[in-house]
Amino acid sequence: MPKKIIFITGGVRSGKSQFALQIGQEYPRPKAYLATAQALDEEMAQRIKRHKESRSWEWETIEEPRQIVKTIKERGDEFSLILIDCLTLWISNLLLDGWGAEKILNETDDLLKACGQTECSFIIVSNEVGWGIVPDNETARFFRDITGMVHQKMAQEADEVFLMVCGLPHRLKGPDKLSIG
Repeated sequence: MPKKIIFITGGVRSGKSQFALQIGQEYPRPKAYLATAQALDEEMAQRIKRHKESRSWEWETIEEPRQIVKTIKERGDEFSLILIDCLTLWISNLLLDGWGAEKILNETDDLLKACGQTECSFIIVSNEVGWGIVPDNETARFFRDITGMVHQKMAQEADEVFLMVCGLPHRLKGPDKLSIG
Protein backbone atom coordinates (compact mmCIF):
# COMPACT_ATOMS: atom_id res chain seq x y z
CA MET A 1 0.00 0.00 0.00
CA PRO A 2 1.55 3.36 -1.01
CA LYS A 3 2.38 5.87 1.70
CA LYS A 4 -0.04 8.78 1.97
CA ILE A 5 -1.56 11.40 4.23
CA ILE A 6 -5.34 11.45 4.57
CA PHE A 7 -6.93 14.47 6.26
CA ILE A 8 -10.49 14.14 7.62
CA THR A 9 -12.37 17.15 8.92
CA GLY A 10 -15.96 17.92 9.78
CA GLY A 11 -18.28 18.98 12.55
CA VAL A 12 -18.52 17.49 16.01
CA ARG A 13 -20.13 14.02 15.94
CA SER A 14 -20.06 13.97 12.15
CA GLY A 15 -18.48 10.50 12.01
CA LYS A 16 -14.85 11.53 11.48
CA SER A 17 -13.25 9.06 13.89
CA GLN A 18 -15.35 6.12 12.74
CA PHE A 19 -14.58 6.91 9.10
CA ALA A 20 -10.87 7.20 9.93
CA LEU A 21 -10.95 3.79 11.63
CA GLN A 22 -12.80 2.34 8.63
CA ILE A 23 -10.09 3.58 6.26
CA GLY A 24 -7.46 2.34 8.71
CA GLN A 25 -8.81 -1.21 8.46
CA GLU A 26 -7.20 -1.44 5.02
CA TYR A 27 -3.72 -1.03 6.48
CA PRO A 28 -1.71 -3.94 7.82
CA ARG A 29 -0.54 -4.10 11.40
CA PRO A 30 1.16 -2.58 13.26
CA LYS A 31 -1.03 0.52 13.48
CA ALA A 32 -1.07 3.31 16.05
CA TYR A 33 -3.87 5.55 17.27
CA LEU A 34 -2.20 8.78 18.44
CA ALA A 35 -4.72 10.38 20.79
CA THR A 36 -4.37 14.03 21.79
CA ALA A 37 -7.26 14.15 24.30
CA GLN A 38 -6.71 14.55 28.02
CA ALA A 39 -9.09 13.30 30.72
CA LEU A 40 -9.34 16.59 32.62
CA ASP A 41 -12.82 15.74 33.96
CA GLU A 42 -15.05 12.69 34.36
CA GLU A 43 -17.09 13.36 31.22
CA MET A 44 -13.93 13.52 29.10
CA ALA A 45 -12.59 10.38 30.77
CA GLN A 46 -15.78 8.59 29.69
CA ARG A 47 -15.42 9.90 26.11
CA ILE A 48 -11.85 8.62 25.97
CA LYS A 49 -12.94 5.26 27.35
CA ARG A 50 -15.66 4.95 24.67
CA HIS A 51 -13.17 5.87 21.95
CA LYS A 52 -10.74 3.19 23.16
CA GLU A 53 -13.50 0.60 23.26
CA SER A 54 -14.49 1.44 19.68
CA ARG A 55 -11.06 0.41 18.36
CA SER A 56 -10.09 -3.17 17.63
CA TRP A 57 -7.16 -4.90 19.31
CA GLU A 58 -4.94 -4.23 16.31
CA TRP A 59 -4.47 -0.56 17.22
CA GLU A 60 -1.76 0.48 19.66
CA THR A 61 -2.93 3.56 21.54
CA ILE A 62 -0.38 6.31 22.12
CA GLU A 63 -1.66 9.13 24.32
CA GLU A 64 0.24 12.34 23.61
CA PRO A 65 -1.60 15.64 24.00
CA ARG A 66 1.21 17.96 22.82
CA GLN A 67 4.39 16.38 21.51
CA ILE A 68 3.01 14.58 18.49
CA VAL A 69 5.92 15.66 16.27
CA LYS A 70 8.44 14.17 18.69
CA THR A 71 6.36 11.01 19.00
CA ILE A 72 6.20 10.59 15.22
CA LYS A 73 9.94 11.13 14.87
CA GLU A 74 10.70 8.60 17.61
CA ARG A 75 8.12 5.93 16.80
CA GLY A 76 6.71 6.57 13.32
CA ASP A 77 8.76 3.94 11.53
CA GLU A 78 7.38 1.24 13.85
CA PHE A 79 3.97 1.40 12.15
CA SER A 80 2.36 1.08 8.73
CA LEU A 81 -0.21 3.71 9.77
CA ILE A 82 -0.63 6.36 12.46
CA LEU A 83 -4.09 7.80 12.99
CA ILE A 84 -3.91 11.18 14.77
CA ASP A 85 -7.16 12.09 16.53
CA CYS A 86 -7.43 15.00 16.78
CA LEU A 87 -5.68 18.20 15.71
CA THR A 88 -8.32 20.40 17.32
CA LEU A 89 -7.49 19.10 20.79
CA TRP A 90 -3.77 19.30 20.01
CA ILE A 91 -4.13 22.98 19.07
CA SER A 92 -6.20 23.61 22.20
CA ASN A 93 -3.53 21.96 24.35
CA LEU A 94 -0.82 24.12 22.78
CA LEU A 95 -2.89 27.27 23.31
CA LEU A 96 -3.38 26.36 26.97
CA ASP A 97 0.41 26.13 27.23
CA GLY A 98 0.66 29.72 25.99
CA TRP A 99 1.70 29.06 22.39
CA GLY A 100 1.07 31.82 19.88
CA ALA A 101 0.12 31.64 16.20
CA GLU A 102 3.65 31.62 14.80
CA LYS A 103 4.79 28.82 17.09
CA ILE A 104 1.70 26.70 16.36
CA LEU A 105 2.05 27.18 12.59
CA ASN A 106 5.75 26.32 12.78
CA GLU A 107 4.90 23.18 14.76
CA THR A 108 2.33 22.32 12.10
CA ASP A 109 5.06 22.64 9.46
CA ASP A 110 7.25 20.37 11.60
CA LEU A 111 4.37 17.88 11.87
CA LEU A 112 3.96 17.76 8.10
CA LYS A 113 7.72 17.42 7.66
CA ALA A 114 7.84 14.55 10.19
CA CYS A 115 4.97 12.83 8.36
CA GLY A 116 6.90 13.15 5.11
CA GLN A 117 10.10 11.75 6.61
CA THR A 118 8.39 8.76 8.22
CA GLU A 119 7.81 5.51 6.36
CA CYS A 120 4.21 5.07 7.51
CA SER A 121 0.96 6.55 6.26
CA PHE A 122 -1.15 8.97 8.28
CA ILE A 123 -4.82 9.62 8.83
CA ILE A 124 -5.27 12.99 10.53
CA VAL A 125 -8.62 13.95 12.06
CA SER A 126 -9.74 17.44 13.07
CA ASN A 127 -12.93 19.41 13.80
CA GLU A 128 -14.24 22.25 11.68
CA VAL A 129 -14.76 25.12 14.11
CA GLY A 130 -15.40 28.16 11.93
CA TRP A 131 -18.88 27.55 10.54
CA GLY A 132 -20.85 28.97 13.44
CA ILE A 133 -21.26 32.47 14.77
CA VAL A 134 -18.23 34.68 15.36
CA PRO A 135 -17.12 33.97 18.94
CA ASP A 136 -17.65 36.77 21.45
CA ASN A 137 -14.13 36.72 22.87
CA GLU A 138 -10.60 37.09 21.59
CA THR A 139 -9.37 33.68 22.78
CA ALA A 140 -12.18 31.80 21.03
CA ARG A 141 -11.70 33.84 17.84
CA PHE A 142 -7.96 33.13 17.93
CA PHE A 143 -8.62 29.38 18.38
CA ARG A 144 -11.05 29.41 15.45
CA ASP A 145 -8.62 31.32 13.24
CA ILE A 146 -5.50 29.30 14.05
CA THR A 147 -7.42 26.04 13.56
CA GLY A 148 -8.50 27.22 10.12
CA MET A 149 -4.89 28.07 9.21
CA VAL A 150 -3.67 24.66 10.41
CA HIS A 151 -6.42 22.97 8.39
CA GLN A 152 -5.36 24.83 5.25
CA LYS A 153 -1.78 23.59 5.69
CA MET A 154 -2.99 20.02 6.27
CA ALA A 155 -5.30 20.03 3.26
CA GLN A 156 -2.59 21.48 1.02
CA GLU A 157 -0.13 18.71 1.87
CA ALA A 158 -2.54 15.78 2.22
CA ASP A 159 -2.96 13.28 -0.59
CA GLU A 160 -6.65 12.88 0.23
CA VAL A 161 -9.03 15.21 2.08
CA PHE A 162 -12.53 14.34 3.30
CA LEU A 163 -15.24 16.48 4.83
CA MET A 164 -17.65 14.51 7.01
CA VAL A 165 -21.27 15.70 7.11
CA CYS A 166 -23.98 13.72 8.94
CA GLY A 167 -21.85 10.58 8.86
CA LEU A 168 -21.25 10.84 5.12
CA PRO A 169 -17.77 11.38 3.66
CA HIS A 170 -17.38 13.98 0.95
CA ARG A 171 -14.09 13.84 -0.93
CA LEU A 172 -12.48 17.25 -1.36
CA LYS A 173 -9.11 16.07 -2.70
CA GLY A 174 -7.70 12.83 -4.05
CA PRO A 175 -8.80 10.02 -6.34
CA ASP A 176 -12.45 10.06 -7.41
CA LYS A 177 -13.17 6.66 -5.90
CA LEU A 178 -13.30 6.27 -2.12
CA SER A 179 -10.33 4.30 -0.84
CA ILE A 180 -12.55 2.06 1.31
CA GLY A 181 -14.87 -0.77 0.36
